[in-house]
Amino acid sequence: MSTDHFSIMQKDGLANLVTSSDLAVQHFFTERLAALLPGCGFICEEEDFQDIEEAVWIIDPIDGTANYARGTADCCISVALVRCGVPELGVVYSPGRDELYAAEKGKGATCNGSPIHVSDRPFADGIFYTAMSTYRKEYAKTCSDIIYDIYMQCNDVRRLGSAAIELCLLAAGVMELYFEMRLQPWDYAAAMLILQEAGGCIATLDGGAPSFTCPSLVIAANKEESLDTLLDIARKHLPDGIPYKD
Repeated sequence: MSTDHFSIMQKDGLANLVTSSDLAVQHFFTERLAALLPGCGFICEEEDFQDIEEAVWIIDPIDGTANYARGTADCCISVALVRCGVPELGVVYSPGRDELYAAEKGKGATCNGSPIHVSDRPFADGIFYTAMSTYRKEYAKTCSDIIYDIYMQCNDVRRLGSAAIELCLLAAGVMELYFEMRLQPWDYAAAMLILQEAGGCIATLDGGAPSFTCPSLVIAANKEESLDTLLDIARKHLPDGIPYKD
């Protein structure tokens, strides 16, 4: 992938980038989705563009911007429709992988039009996707301790740099376990519905659903038994709860 056709800027240091492509994609979707659903609101990653309404589009124009900026394939566009706090539609498109994941509440999940479902592998045979809290490195040691405990009980660990793609791979049965200390709603809103419609489960530290309006710790798995194990491990290292409010 050539990087000659877009510009790259830093938002909050070397790890947090935005490109001209992020801004262009976000503008494309907000303009067209506002026309498609008049009166809707938006929660988007770039430009602090938020307007909470009954029906809200949650958009990450490029999830995995650092990958995109370096010309690697693990990046995607993520779009979700949430109505009164309930996700109704989710679409994740990865051009580099040539994969279009989609779900509508109650109607299952697909990849490139074919139905997908989580695997039935047990925790001990699970592939675990995770990260080290790239934008808030003060939590890296806690992340490391949680990751170590999970790794010692599962098959192996991976990191792609795109939460939406990783959660979609969980939905497709490619992997089974997931943990991130701190994600924004646009990182997971669409993939969350895709995962749930594919038979998987997702939660934050208290066992409830991750928030659509503020950052969340996100844990996901192919089955409830594995989710409970992940929650137990995370809670052991976070006895006082999630260590942030925003």
